[in-house]
Amino acid sequence: MGKKINKLLVANRGVPAVRVMHTCRDRKIRTAAVYSTPDRLAHHVFMADSAVHIGEAPPVESYLNMEHMINAALQTGSDAVHPGWGFLAENEKFARMVMDAGLTWIGPPPEVIRLMGDKIQAKKIAKRANVPTIPGIIDVKDIKEIKKWLRKENVEFPIMIKAAAGGGGRGMVKVESEEELATAFSQAKSESMRAFGDDTILVEKYIEFGRHIEVQVVADEHGNIVHLFERECTIQRRNQKIIEEAPSPTLNENLRNEICFTAVRLMREMGYRSAGTVEFIFDTSTRKFYFLEVNTRLQVEHGITELITGLDIVSIMLDVAAGKKLPFRQPDIHPNRWALEVRLNAEDPKTFSPSFGTITRLQVPQGPNVRVSSGVYEGDDVPPYYDSLFMLLMTAGADRADAIRVMDRALGRNLRVEGIKTLQPLLLSIIRHPAFIAGEFSTRFLEEHHDELVSMFKEKDSEDEVLKIAKYVAEISALGPQGWM
Repeated sequence: MGKKINKLLVANRGVPAVRVMHTCRDRKIRTAAVYSTPDRLAHHVFMADSAVHIGEAPPVESYLNMEHMINAALQTGSDAVHPGWGFLAENEKFARMVMDAGLTWIGPPPEVIRLMGDKIQAKKIAKRANVPTIPGIIDVKDIKEIKKWLRKENVEFPIMIKAAAGGGGRGMVKVESEEELATAFSQAKSESMRAFGDDTILVEKYIEFGRHIEVQVVADEHGNIVHLFERECTIQRRNQKIIEEAPSPTLNENLRNEICFTAVRLMREMGYRSAGTVEFIFDTSTRKFYFLEVNTRLQVEHGITELITGLDIVSIMLDVAAGKKLPFRQPDIHPNRWALEVRLNAEDPKTFSPSFGTITRLQVPQGPNVRVSSGVYEGDDVPPYYDSLFMLLMTAGADRADAIRVMDRALGRNLRVEGIKTLQPLLLSIIRHPAFIAGEFSTRFLEEHHDELVSMFKEKDSEDEVLKIAKYVAEISALGPQGWM
């Protein structure tokens, strides 16, 4: 019955690679890691059963080099490839190459990846499946078309100019007035060309106080499609998420059912299989939701869905790829907890500029209801060539207040990272902010509260530690040997 996976090549590094390897260990599947020159001593390399050097530091020479990836899989005797997230995870050509090499691709079919990777095609399929989409125009050639659309549809600024091939917040420019149109249009086109090799543009109405809600879906090749409920990913910086939670504090039961079954309907329309996520923007003023995009891969924030459902999404992906049926139906899914995730990036928390170097100290949070997904260890180097995410910190509780309380303990008392700057102080400020605690925020939360959040940082440096030690030494010198010594 189905294909057996004996050894899996993880075509990634850091947090996603380590995450996939944990499930493989559970299932007694051997793993192969790939690494670039600066990653030769990385956490994922030590964790795998075998490892292959695939090139120099620049991603195009290593983690984006498809031929090297396929060769590594064949060389290590792997029979399947999991791409994690980022790099080649949503690359239709790579998925085909894996299959053409006789290997099992852990992900959706290549044609689905291609369709959903093009925002214009994705929007057309959404309309066909009767899924609400944001008012906008596709395949825009010049700003005259935008002006005409604004007049005809009576659309008011702000609007969003987007790369059709885009994702991860790149190639997106918000436009506040007609004067900004020309500059924004050329900026979006050049960013899009640089990031995706394609400068096709679409324009949409910008939802002013929108909230970002996404639905996790899993599907097999036997026609079974099940949603694992939704996640709220509204807290973002530069259109990239930094805090996620499940379920969403925004939705009531009726809206929750509507948005989740809309996602299932869309996935069924396109013949989806494996794990995938349908993203929506929710307009708080009108209580309406609109389709944004489909992520045809494992999402960074899948862990909070696992916490509230008790399922292992990577394990489900492996079973689906092996031809098995989903072991559950929709009525079997009963989330019974609240979960929160923060993304710990190696960045300056005030400016978001990257921070690289050696992690001289790493104390990882522990205790009840804490889950850590780390891509590093103490003494590890954070290289300047890749994504700055080095750890995901997740907490759970019986309700939202509980999950926030545990996150406060984990971030504020139990996490210690030295040697690099991290988003830790900013994340702590956010979860302690009254608006966040009340569940009242939009995608603009960070820009609206940035200065206030920064003012809440508690400055602490190694000088504090030196003073503590000096005080201790002075005490012993003055008082002589103590009874407990």
